[in-house]
Amino acid sequence: MTAVYPDVRSSKPASMSQAEWDARLELAACYRVFDQLGWVEMIFNHITVRVPGEEGHLLINPFGLMYREVTASNLVKIDLDGNILSDSDWPINEAGLLIHSVIHAARPDAHCVMHTHTTSGTGVACLRDGLDPNNFYSAQLLDMIAYHDFEGITVDPEEKPRLVANLGDRNLMILRNHGLLALGPTLPAAFAMLWTLQRACEIQLAAQSCGQPLMPVTDEAAVRSTRESFQLGDRTVAGKSLFDALRRRVDQIDPGYAA
Repeated sequence: MTAVYPDVRSSKPASMSQAEWDARLELAACYRVFDQLGWVEMIFNHITVRVPGEEGHLLINPFGLMYREVTASNLVKIDLDGNILSDSDWPINEAGLLIHSVIHAARPDAHCVMHTHTTSGTGVACLRDGLDPNNFYSAQLLDMIAYHDFEGITVDPEEKPRLVANLGDRNLMILRNHGLLALGPTLPAAFAMLWTLQRACEIQLAAQSCGQPLMPVTDEAAVRSTRESFQLGDRTVAGKSLFDALRRRVDQIDPGYAA
């Protein structure tokens, strides 16, 4: 079934392509979804997408706005060097630019990149052994997670090659002592990956808080879980039904993102 969203075509600037406006709407809705899920860090953190049909151009949130204030029209268009290409009353965040721009540049398949500092995600990132594979959600991520050691606030260009090398061809990364990162060929695909990792972190910390040994998941079960969750079918549509449902909820209670 095709999701139905409000008719906001009249809000599109005349000079903007329909493809860019649609990308802006989807990204702005995603910021509202993150806000409703509590995946927010005040005015910090970022979700970026490529501008369709414009090589090397990205959309990013204005630095200084809360996620619930982000709209389709106030998203900032930038190039991979951080030059602002759209009219904007707001700057962009330097740390967000470094992480997102280098990944978009190195990974042509990365249409969308998401980065969070959720309590549970950062909590697991602070654990020496990182994500434990022994819960329903982490078992779906076998051999899918990269790790990158903490080097301080990510504003040093010298960190870029190490970040890219550690990410490799994986679509999930735990930034040690820092937070979570996900990317995907579509925004819903990246969201599905991040949601699964986020839930894995939440369940892990809840289980570990009991102080009891965790029931192990067999290697066979983990292989099967990962294959069935993400590796069957076309990943570009992974999570679309989930994201569409969440976007409909946003449309019902917080449609201002479409402005």
